[in-house]
Amino acid sequence: MTVHARGGPLQGVRVVELTKVWAGPYVGKLLAFLGAQVIRVESESSLDVTRTYGVADINNAPGFQAVNPQKLSVQIDMKTGKGVGLILDLLARSDVVIENLRPGAVRRLGLGYDTVKSVKPDIIYASMGMYGNEGPLSYQTGYAPCFAALGGLSALVGYEGGPPAGMNVRYADATFGAATAYATVVALAHRRRTGVGQYIDVSAVETMSSMIGDTIMDFALNGAVHQCDGNRHPDMAPHGAYACRDGDWISIAVGGDKAWRALTEAMAQPGLAEDPRFRTLADRKANESALDRLVSQWTAGGDALELAGELQLRGVAAAKSLNSLDLVADQQLWASGFFRHVGDHAGQSRPIVGPPWKMSRQASITDAAPRLGQHNAYVLGELLGLSEEEQRQLAVAGITR
Repeated sequence: MTVHARGGPLQGVRVVELTKVWAGPYVGKLLAFLGAQVIRVESESSLDVTRTYGVADINNAPGFQAVNPQKLSVQIDMKTGKGVGLILDLLARSDVVIENLRPGAVRRLGLGYDTVKSVKPDIIYASMGMYGNEGPLSYQTGYAPCFAALGGLSALVGYEGGPPAGMNVRYADATFGAATAYATVVALAHRRRTGVGQYIDVSAVETMSSMIGDTIMDFALNGAVHQCDGNRHPDMAPHGAYACRDGDWISIAVGGDKAWRALTEAMAQPGLAEDPRFRTLADRKANESALDRLVSQWTAGGDALELAGELQLRGVAAAKSLNSLDLVADQQLWASGFFRHVGDHAGQSRPIVGPPWKMSRQASITDAAPRLGQHNAYVLGELLGLSEEEQRQLAVAGITR
């Protein structure tokens, strides 16, 4: 088979994924959306949990479909010497490798940076670990909830006066993956200018800590220990989610005095703008509980969507809080390309979450996640130059199954 170029700023870049679960595959997803050719290395003996968890059909698993669109799949058992040799041959023809296996696993397999660099001197090698690959904790491994907790975010997520409630389970993986994708693109730009590759060592915990840099600096400089504060914001008031009719909620964020006056007019209580408790942002922050009660009383009987529309017309940042069905049905998200349809290996149309950007050189995105080994013939034959008989022998030996 022939894999066609799709345009985009990374057209011509080949990425090899030695990744599992979500954070690592998410890097490949973003790079594929930029036009790179992304090849996942998989095998029947070591299937990704997102292919197997809670499903009977490994080629139609929702989790795998979500994070692997527009990629290729080749079956190579990297726990065999012959399999490692095939991967090194592939890396010699590639630009980027991404790995997020357990600490030290790639080195033990014979696919560490020094080995890969010997076959591809200008390779960009992105290694992802909970604590990175250096330091006293680098031996530890973990998943997204660990990243958010150890990075400090989970301690800040909860209602005012209550215990931490924890982060959305995928937030840390997506943030960790996006940071790694960004670092990879920077390394590609550097190589284009200098011809020099990079070893990129990304720590999930450090990535998450960077999301709360202001909180960490406040502690470092002032000894301040921040507590859970619900939806409150240091520079906005009111700022929160307020209950509406029929179990819906509206999010409202008011920064300056102009927006505050507009909100009081929408509430039909313009006098609140001159109330000494709420006249300035500092006043509103000092009396935020009373302010939230007033806003909640106003929203309680209203339709969330109608209230949001009225506030937006008045220049107040507001939106109905959307559940999953609301998000999928949102026409603006479909029109903007946030959601889009792609074709799967059976010729069926599937909806996916598209790229979080718009570009003048947008890559075409047409394919759903691949079935296991869907591109064996292309990778082993066209890229690595193996004959059909050689490919058959590898499959019989279990190397490419």
